[in-house]
Amino acid sequence: MGDRWHVEVDRSLCIGSAQCTHLAPSAFRLDSAMQSHPTEPEADANEKVLAAAEGCPVEAIAVTLLGSGEAVFPPDD
Repeated sequence: MGDRWHVEVDRSLCIGSAQCTHLAPSAFRLDSAMQSHPTEPEADANEKVLAAAEGCPVEAIAVTLLGSGEAVFPPDD
């Protein structure tokens, strides 16, 4: 069984660049205010979701391991 992730978008940081929807269109959507939301806050580990988090220009997307809360992105320093 693979890892499961919790995906969260900090709406106070999101600028609506839509990079996430381009990199992982099935995992993110923009609302009418041009704010990103994960389509499924709990999801199987997925390279496209990770690419979207890494590609967010303001690092508004946080990905953690479901259960432990260990950071996947951004990494703990």
